[in-house]
Amino acid sequence: MAARESMGAVDHAWLRMDRPANLMIITGVLIFREPMDFQRLTHVIETRFLRFHRFRQRVVNYSGTSGTWEDDPNFDIRRHVKRVALPGDAGKVELEDYVSDRMGEPLDHDKPMWEFHLVENYREGAAVVVRIHHCYADGIALIGVTLGITDDEPNPAEPADSPRHFHAHENDVIHALFQPLENAVESTYDLGRGVLNAGLGLARNPRKALAYARYGWRFTTESTELTLLPADSPTRFKGTPGPIKRAVWAEPISLEEVKAIGHAIGCSVNDVLLASVTAALRAYLIEKGDSVEAAEVRAIVPVNMRAEVPGESLGNHFGLVFLSLPVGIANPLERAYELKRRMRELRSSTQPVFALALMNVTGMGPQAFQDFVVGLLSQKASAVMTNVPGPQQPRYLAGVKIDEQMFWVPQSGDIGMGVSIFSYNGRVHFGMSTDAGLVPDPERIIARFGEEFERLVLTTLMEVDWDAPSEGHRPIGPSGR
Repeated sequence: MAARESMGAVDHAWLRMDRPANLMIITGVLIFREPMDFQRLTHVIETRFLRFHRFRQRVVNYSGTSGTWEDDPNFDIRRHVKRVALPGDAGKVELEDYVSDRMGEPLDHDKPMWEFHLVENYREGAAVVVRIHHCYADGIALIGVTLGITDDEPNPAEPADSPRHFHAHENDVIHALFQPLENAVESTYDLGRGVLNAGLGLARNPRKALAYARYGWRFTTESTELTLLPADSPTRFKGTPGPIKRAVWAEPISLEEVKAIGHAIGCSVNDVLLASVTAALRAYLIEKGDSVEAAEVRAIVPVNMRAEVPGESLGNHFGLVFLSLPVGIANPLERAYELKRRMRELRSSTQPVFALALMNVTGMGPQAFQDFVVGLLSQKASAVMTNVPGPQQPRYLAGVKIDEQMFWVPQSGDIGMGVSIFSYNGRVHFGMSTDAGLVPDPERIIARFGEEFERLVLTTLMEVDWDAPSEGHRPIGPSGR
């Protein structure tokens, strides 16, 4: 009999979130300027990707309140690693169409739910499209997987025997993006764990008891506020999604340039990128003739809740925060400062802890209860926005240098838009996946991302007082004097 083990509650929750209109599959694409040998890629997957034993397992008995991982007795790597060719010019548009079509295809539950597709004729090189069900791992864990199957040179003398530990701090982008939130999560989680372990000792330590009481009150208050949070503005981004998806990505921008602008205006890398994304969404709504006055587009943002990716461990270990993007603000600098303020408010939030706890509960409960909770939370947002760190040095897969990387996160419930920010080798990549019925032309939003970033650069050059102290130059104007 095949080996079996119980499925974690959070992983089970992600498995049961699958819907025909929104599949819980993480999709990624790796782009290469040179051709790739299919046999060598297959060998890498077989010898290094499958070191993570979970990828040899399928899920069985998952219709109730729990699921079971089982070794696939008929495992055959040929069912998972495929070679394909694009039609026509085999350019970016054709690759985006190919990825979009795959997003609407469910993975077979009778085998481990992952696939690698080698696109052998992409431009002058190749591309690899990766599909992995979210119940196997979250984005941070999958970065560890990527590091485990890639190298820092084309032909290493001896590949690493095990996947490398990947610390969140290794990537300056993500460290700048959500380090404040991660610190808040760690302190909140530690305090919450302390409440459970303290017991009668609290009676001998009134100060600690008071701290725990304050934490409990804050946790309860914020949890209630999150539950009662109203829906965001009724823009064209909201609606009932269908099975057809659109996946696109923008030309990458320089990480150093993003850092320079952030330093000039006293904002983090995160503030600058969020401001550019918000501006792109605003420009799209205006282009469609929609009113953006006082409009807000709320995004669900996953927050990493582990310090590193364990070498052999996968799973889902993240919480969620709800961030409202002020698409109603026209001035680029005002928009960036407002996002900075909102991010500062989220730094001490207990939302991630509450969200992870809620996922645990729903994963152990009946399907109807989980559907209710997912539906309730998805009504409060229009998008899922994910920032995932990538290595800042070139990586090689099967001997070929990775030129670009992008991924798309799944959307649960009735959410119809995913926004992905990914950094790799000194550049920031921006991708989107949308429901074709709600946003049939996400390339119009993508095209605005770089334009709006350049607009922020221009506004900074024109309005910043460069004679002010260098730590956050002050903008010229009523709010900066």
